[in-house]
Amino acid sequence: MKYFFSQQLLKGGVIKKQRLYVMFLFICLAIVSCSRELEVQTNFPFELEIMPVPSSVIPGEIVEIPCHIKREGFYQDTRYSIRYFQYEGLGSLMLQEDKPFKPNKLYKVPADSFKLHYRPKSKEGHKFQIWVADQFGNERTAEFDFN
Repeated sequence: MKYFFSQQLLKGGVIKKQRLYVMFLFICLAIVSCSRELEVQTNFPFELEIMPVPSSVIPGEIVEIPCHIKREGFYQDTRYSIRYFQYEGLGSLMLQEDKPFKPNKLYKVPADSFKLHYRPKSKEGHKFQIWVADQFGNERTAEFDFN
């Protein structure tokens, strides 16, 4: 009888030791796997939405081009810039009533929704392209062709 009880105690003690080892192992893994730094995603892709614009223009009249940056996620410090290049015709592009853009120069986009104004200066066809980019290297383009 004495032998039977000591065997039972020994088995119970071994099981308890195994449980303690397993718990200790889990605690060690939890401590090692945790990182003290919180990872914040800052780089979100976006789309450039442009409302329909007329296909023909009259020299001197302003064509309004409503644009919207549609973000897939939001990071408060994301900054967008715009540049353009006109490869046919003569005209000027600007943010609303601001100064005309110079080709291939970066300009700050003031908000997610903005309006570009294009003022043609000649009767021939007008073709230009705009690029909107963020500071993370994401970039979208749009091409305009006015007759």
